[in-house]
Amino acid sequence: MWCVPELNDEYIAKMEDVLETYERPYDPKEPVVCLDEKPVTLHAEVRQPSAAGPGREARRDSEYERRGTANVFCAVEPKAGRHFTWPTPDRSGFEFAKVVFDLALRYPEAHTIHLIVDNLNIHRSKSLTDLLGEEIGTEVWNRFTVHYTPSHGSWLNQAEIEIGMFSRQCLGTRRIPDLEILRREAKAWNKDANHRRVRINWRFDRRSARRCFG
Repeated sequence: MWCVPELNDEYIAKMEDVLETYERPYDPKEPVVCLDEKPVTLHAEVRQPSAAGPGREARRDSEYERRGTANVFCAVEPKAGRHFTWPTPDRSGFEFAKVVFDLALRYPEAHTIHLIVDNLNIHRSKSLTDLLGEEIGTEVWNRFTVHYTPSHGSWLNQAEIEIGMFSRQCLGTRRIPDLEILRREAKAWNKDANHRRVRINWRFDRRSARRCFG
């Protein structure tokens, strides 16, 4: 469900900026990358599931053991079908900075990387300067042109679609007990999605927005 607050000038300006960025023709020198995070609860089996057999479905006990939580940063370059996932212990500025640094390395030939993110407090240059120092952190952050979705407008971030795909296709209803296994499963899903070059067909543009919101 979309939660749209009062449509003030700031909301409209940020919405149109994000949508205008999506409408640009594909340019490998200026890739558009959408990034968001997903919390993951880790569960371990208490009893070994029974395997499926002839005429019998596999069965899993309803009891499980909680193993804490983890986080997954999910990013996608929608028009190129490039997918990135980084399972991390938490959703901190430290982890965000490492993700952004890695993204910068993935696009060495880009003039700028258009980064779509929401207004979470870690999505700032301070996360990089805290980790890398003022000079290098600023240099890495300046590789990006950052576009913030409006408050209560995270639905404009195509990374939410990416997270939905990752949740259904990788996590599903399985129980993942620890960060190491989560990383292994995410890496396998990521490799497959990139092999298939799965693209997002985003159709909501500025004209659609103006019709919806007047």
